[in-house]
Amino acid sequence: MKLSFFTNYKVFLLLFLIVTYSCDSETADGIKKSDLTKDVELVTDYGTIIMRLSDETPKHRNNFISLVNEKFFDSLSFHRVIQNFIIQTGDPETRTQNLNTEDKLKKSSDLIDAEFRPNLFHKRGALNAARMPDNINSSRASSWSQFTIVQGKRYTDSTLDIAENRINNWLAYNKVLNSPKFKGDVDDYQHLIKKLQPIKEEDVSEEDMALYKTLKTKFESFNFDSLAKIEATTMKTYKYPQAHREIYKSNGGAAHLDQNYTVFGEVVKGMDVVDNIAAVKTGERAKPKKDIRIISARMIKRISYDD
Repeated sequence: MKLSFFTNYKVFLLLFLIVTYSCDSETADGIKKSDLTKDVELVTDYGTIIMRLSDETPKHRNNFISLVNEKFFDSLSFHRVIQNFIIQTGDPETRTQNLNTEDKLKKSSDLIDAEFRPNLFHKRGALNAARMPDNINSSRASSWSQFTIVQGKRYTDSTLDIAENRINNWLAYNKVLNSPKFKGDVDDYQHLIKKLQPIKEEDVSEEDMALYKTLKTKFESFNFDSLAKIEATTMKTYKYPQAHREIYKSNGGAAHLDQNYTVFGEVVKGMDVVDNIAAVKTGERAKPKKDIRIISARMIKRISYDD
């Protein structure tokens, strides 16, 4: 029996859809493989920013894609803006709607393993994962949702030397925290803080409060700042690659953050929007006096953009 043209067409279309779907299978993290070659379009009150995620930081990349596809960023505000430094967003508490239970749970418990890469640095336009400080986050793990876009400033060789020294002081401090001598006590202290973070102070049990005070006193008695200064004189120090130095001097960035915060992408179009957001008037804790919101975030086809 011969098939009609329309029957053949339907069979062809069905096969095409099956092949297309199978080619766009998901990664282990549930991300569509087609999204790995797309860019992120961030539409804000001040204009559109196009961002490209790095394949060298797959944990951060996949997490970010998931949040975009869940429309997590839609309606969030830029809650921290510092001109010549960064603009920051991703805090679910800035949402125009009520914070849902899942967001509340994630805020206190979900972190992304650090993914430091020698060739990813805090040049102008870099995407940086926000995180808690080393004293309560010695693994330097990233926030599950908050990120910054680096606006930055230009450097000279002398100011880069100062920034380099600042990096090494942080690295030395972290090395002491993770040394076998202190790691057990540091982990106990940090695990308790993580447990207590989502709990209101008045709801903390007497037992946990007593343990917190004991561990905090012990932590402070180690005098990590002094030990870090000693460590900095003996450890192998970080040096900026010459190529990074030249970019910091010509285009700018936030050089002192290198090797301590994960860079997971960059802005490929829309730095004028970043500059305009960074220039707004701010109040307490660098929060803009007038909310600046993300209208929408979505994955879009990747194309080349003119400089």
